[in-house]
Amino acid sequence: MIEAVGLTKRYGAKTAVHNLSFQVRPGTVTGFLGPNGSGKSTTMRMILGLDTPTAGHVTIGGHPFRKLPNAPRQVGALLDAKAVHGGRSARQHLLSLAQLSGIPARRVDEVLGLVGLQDVARKRSKGFSLGMGQRLGIAAALLGDPQVLLFDEPVNGLDPEGILWVRNLMKQLASEGRTVFVSSHLMSEMALTAEHLIVIGRGQLLADMNVKDFIAANSAGFARVRTPDTEPGLAEKLASVLSGAGGQVQPEPDGALRVTGLPLPRISDLAHEADVRLWELSPHQASLEEAYMQLTQSAVDYRSAVPLQVPHGQVPPQAVAQPGGLPPQGYAGDPYAAPGGPQAGAPGPYAGQPGPFAGGHPQGAPGPYGAPPAPPQAQAPHPPQQQAPAGPPPAPQHAAPADPTEQHSEDAR
Repeated sequence: MIEAVGLTKRYGAKTAVHNLSFQVRPGTVTGFLGPNGSGKSTTMRMILGLDTPTAGHVTIGGHPFRKLPNAPRQVGALLDAKAVHGGRSARQHLLSLAQLSGIPARRVDEVLGLVGLQDVARKRSKGFSLGMGQRLGIAAALLGDPQVLLFDEPVNGLDPEGILWVRNLMKQLASEGRTVFVSSHLMSEMALTAEHLIVIGRGQLLADMNVKDFIAANSAGFARVRTPDTEPGLAEKLASVLSGAGGQVQPEPDGALRVTGLPLPRISDLAHEADVRLWELSPHQASLEEAYMQLTQSAVDYRSAVPLQVPHGQVPPQAVAQPGGLPPQGYAGDPYAAPGGPQAGAPGPYAGQPGPFAGGHPQGAPGPYGAPPAPPQAQAPHPPQQQAPAGPPPAPQHAAPADPTEQHSEDAR
């Protein structure tokens, strides 16, 4: 078991992890989630003794990693798949690790076959693709047959077959009673792989619970109701009846109704009493991605300013996921969300350009967002050039020689 108590790590004025406490128990796959810069990699490095905590402590099986006897036999980890000498073959790399830990050479061939690299075992790793490098990193983590395993983005660069293989491998390792701790940004994979979640944001714990409880606590389900398209008045009639019964009704872009606050049997009864036929009555449960976005939207440090290409008449998927429409501060990742939410006429992400919600979506208007493109501005004629006064030309201005010690910011990295 991995146990962190009051874990804190500071780098100068920057606090990467603050008072973080959690447990990773054996027998289950525990997902480790959080936005970029939230402190996940720093936490995993402190678990493995690569970074020293500023405060607090973390143990594996009751002992710090550095005090574990023959640690590679007890803990396996994949933090950086590129941490391989490119001139060595896959087998040479694993064999050197095995010899350092007293692991027999036959185990090297076993893990190469397990990860599917037996055919390229004697090829230099510098020619490996990203997915092959990931497989080699997983093989190194499994080399000592450890009881505790940590993986940071294990499916990065893998093809669909490789992703499925990693998913089944994680579940198999956990079913054998091992402690499996997996960090990933792929919510769809975490939903299929992890049973328990630890979510952090800006170095602090946001959630520590199983997947089902996490989704239930950070999202709200709704019912999707559709009336016959041949009778347009039924939708308005049903919306009025459901609202009168205490439900919250919102129209969907495709003509269906999204209903919250009423269970499905009650919606069916009300429609029957109002003599309204239904073509659809289905429940909607939020996904792990939707619940995660809802929880971490205030803890995201890096947001994209590139506008989303939303087809005309459709709502961005992140907005549809929330039963009440767009939250007051905009959904996570929405570049158009100004304080107070997107409004008609709100400016877009670029100065002087209206956003996609500007003026609504008038029917029949050209352009992807219902507004005609702005006409090109006419360029003013160039003023006539004035002739320089007669006389000797001015002395040339020589630039100061560049400082050879000064480096470009990209080179200094």
